[in-house]
Amino acid sequence: MSAARPDSIPGNLPGTIPASWLVPEWPAPPGVHALCTSREGGVSTAPWGSLNLGDHVGDDPQAVRTNRQRLQEIVRAHTPGACAVFLQQVHGGDVVALDAGSAQGQAFDACVTSASGVVCTIMVADCLPVLLAHRSGAVVGAAHAGWRGLAGGVLETLFERFAGQIQTPPGQAAQQTLAWLGPCIGPRSFEVGAEVRAAFIAHDAAAGAHFTAVAQEGGGAPKYLANLAGLARQRLAALGITAIYGNDGGDAWCTVLNGSRFFSHRRDAARLGSSGRFAACIWKD
Repeated sequence: MSAARPDSIPGNLPGTIPASWLVPEWPAPPGVHALCTSREGGVSTAPWGSLNLGDHVGDDPQAVRTNRQRLQEIVRAHTPGACAVFLQQVHGGDVVALDAGSAQGQAFDACVTSASGVVCTIMVADCLPVLLAHRSGAVVGAAHAGWRGLAGGVLETLFERFAGQIQTPPGQAAQQTLAWLGPCIGPRSFEVGAEVRAAFIAHDAAAGAHFTAVAQEGGGAPKYLANLAGLARQRLAALGITAIYGNDGGDAWCTVLNGSRFFSHRRDAARLGSSGRFAACIWKD
């Protein structure tokens, strides 16, 4: 893919998928499917217009149900009987293993499954969605990686559970794992305090390369611009996962800078009163 734009929709997916949705350009094994919605294609009105999938942001509940049903219909058009399982995300590091009987709305920030037709679904509006797939097609997983979860080890915990699903040592599993990073707040927009930088450097001093100091007029507490996608790539590489695709930190992947395509809590919550959520999904036949 070109580094200048996010992944695009290939023409062979069934159903009517809005052109602004993303389908990862990665060498996924046969039977593994993934997509990432945008704000296009739903029924919600401003400030949640239009495909808001979040049921906790003040939107009309019926509109959210309709939007989620539209996503379910697209997933099922590709894999009959498949079901997107939504989580109640809490910016933590806990991981749940999903199966065909898993309930909606469980409080976890990452999930794995080896079950067919169970769609790991992660909602975001600035945080980074991370999708994993084993080259065998036996297991897939997804994580909601905001800075708290990322610094707290959500990717490491997810990968431990991911490898456990196929009873493979993590080092061996890493060599056969693909990762895709979706849209998130970009490095020109994500200003953080020194405590955020310190949390990452405490884990790995090399994380400092993904923070750029912001000049402060008249002194004041230090501020930094953080590259969330770069930090995630670093932590995945430390696990031995080197086949990493998607978000490269470019402007086209930034939720804040692409208001017509993506929801952004940081951009819209204070200005408009709320922000919707879009979703990254991965599943296997």
